[in-house]
Amino acid sequence: MYDKSPLIQKFLFFVSPRTLKGVKKTIFLKVPFTGFRGKREFCCTPARSHLDLFDRLLSFYFVVNALPGNFNNIILNFMKLFLKYVLLFLIVLQLSSCTKKAQQPNIILFFIDDMGWTDLGCYGSDLYETPHIDKLASEGVKFTNAYSACTVCSPSRAALMTGKYPARLHLTDWIQGHKRKNAKLKIPDWQMYLDTAEVTIAKALKKGGYSTAVFGKWHLGDEPKYWPENHGFDVNIGGYRWGAPGSYFYPYHGNKRDKMHPPNLESGVDGEYLTDRLTDEAISFINDQKDQPFFIYFPHYAVHTPIQAHDSLTRYYQGKISNTSRHTNATYAAMIQSVDHSVGRIRSALANLGIDDITSIFFTSDNGGLELRNITDNGEIRAGKGSAYEGGVRVPFIAMIPGVTQIGLESDVPVIGMDLYPTILDLAGLEVIENDGKNLLPFFQSSEQQIIRPSLFWHYPHYHPGGSTPYSAIRNGDYKLIEFFEDGKLELYNLVEDIGESNDLAASNPEMLKKLHKELQAWREEVGAQYPSENSGYEEKTDH
Repeated sequence: MYDKSPLIQKFLFFVSPRTLKGVKKTIFLKVPFTGFRGKREFCCTPARSHLDLFDRLLSFYFVVNALPGNFNNIILNFMKLFLKYVLLFLIVLQLSSCTKKAQQPNIILFFIDDMGWTDLGCYGSDLYETPHIDKLASEGVKFTNAYSACTVCSPSRAALMTGKYPARLHLTDWIQGHKRKNAKLKIPDWQMYLDTAEVTIAKALKKGGYSTAVFGKWHLGDEPKYWPENHGFDVNIGGYRWGAPGSYFYPYHGNKRDKMHPPNLESGVDGEYLTDRLTDEAISFINDQKDQPFFIYFPHYAVHTPIQAHDSLTRYYQGKISNTSRHTNATYAAMIQSVDHSVGRIRSALANLGIDDITSIFFTSDNGGLELRNITDNGEIRAGKGSAYEGGVRVPFIAMIPGVTQIGLESDVPVIGMDLYPTILDLAGLEVIENDGKNLLPFFQSSEQQIIRPSLFWHYPHYHPGGSTPYSAIRNGDYKLIEFFEDGKLELYNLVEDIGESNDLAASNPEMLKKLHKELQAWREEVGAQYPSENSGYEEKTDH
């Protein structure tokens, strides 16, 4: 054994990964933690490159220490002086890294496709098991009046990326959209891509020092120039023109060869499951980027059609369904559990790396649950994806910011997908660009902080098999007004007293009707909303 001076023993105890032998290697450098707009002390894990460098130097010291005579003493004295300055340099470097991490938390945003308001255990499902997502909700804030920006996917995704209403972007339907035969109205000439001139959340975070990655669905333009790489993402695994895979099992194009494989998922093992594979890729990214701030946008393709899942999970849910179950689709239930497992695996990876306490997680959906073909049931709220009612736009919404969000808080404050844009940018300590969202960070810091919530708006000048004809809607406080463009009909509901939208108050409350309609019209003018027009080729069907 080499003779180790007390100084070197201290160096080894605090720095050398070999001496600690599996114990968490941490230099406890306490710095102000200001990135979340609140102060607390932060223990910083040293960068692996710093540890390796110092460990090599220490090993060289022991070799030199074993040399005999004056030669040893001369070099040893030099080494002591050299190591002293190297250690100071590494401490300064580590402090710089710690400060950066303290100011810029890692951020993960799960955006689940077609997940309805009741599709989680913590939101009341009587069948679906989601223990990991339920745990996330119990450790953060769960919103019960949360909305997507649109009743279908692409507009909600564009709104999430830009913080802007779909009507402002003129991206108002899923790409390519539904074309109804013999429709009474002609849909407007809308934009079928997200313009690269927009400052997406990924662009802003990348400019602010983040590594950015997307794992899953993009669906914001057919041409590659509109894909994630040109919207601020360093890494794109799976995001391209299509809104659903040909198959959830590899090969992912299934028998639809025209769909091709999602990008960077061309290779794989027959039978591997897409939800699992995307999670594998995300964990690999986390491992690679653990020493710097990262942003993961995780828009799972699940639980969109095709409804496919692991056979073992499907059989489990088939045995669980009873005559009293509201949710009765076993395969869909299995898909949801795979998403839940994905969330659990991501959180475990963060914990294993010791970065879970500096990683904020957000979880929501792009639109309401799909009730067509008995896929899911949205419970007491009316209709589902593709409709003008609550079932089309009310979604789960969970936020967990370590040390900031109140544990286990359930809030009825109305929120919408665009709110994540200013919230995340402020969380990262970056300039918040003008947008239509509401910064929720002050509310997260103190639930007593009142959010002055402006009205929420929807504008869908399209048709959808889920039941929608062209419409606009506004929610102001407890009230919601819907305007249908085919016949100009207005409907008014009090959502607190009538969440199922079964009691139309248009005739009994004309003052509120007039007030909300006027505000809705002014909003459409302000954002430059496009309107459907008369279809000259429309032939009205008559009963004989």
